[in-house]
Amino acid sequence: MLLVTLAVLADTAGAHSLAKDAVFAALPFASVAALVTFGDFVDVRARLAGMHSLLYGLIVALLVLSCAARSSAVHGVPPLAVSSLLAAAGLFAVKAALTVVPRWRRLGAFSPVKP
Repeated sequence: MLLVTLAVLADTAGAHSLAKDAVFAALPFASVAALVTFGDFVDVRARLAGMHSLLYGLIVALLVLSCAARSSAVHGVPPLAVSSLLAAAGLFAVKAALTVVPRWRRLGAFSPVKP
């Protein structure tokens, strides 16, 4: 997630070569994370683990699309590369929300102790 954020910030700042390197570096980490979360889904069979696995798969596909669009560009950066990178960053935000929501519900169940 850090490398994808770095790539988004580099694209907005105009440092497209740094963004390209960050996307290329993020791809193996996202692929390993996708495999690990799929293994967790197979072991546990929980819906939330399945959603995380699916989201990581989509993130890997979007990062590959961004890498492919960037590698064939001669001048500048194609809009497809930027939009797929932003979509991957958005999916990371969805993953973060899916991680926080179950814990947030548990915090609401606590009540103050009576003295």
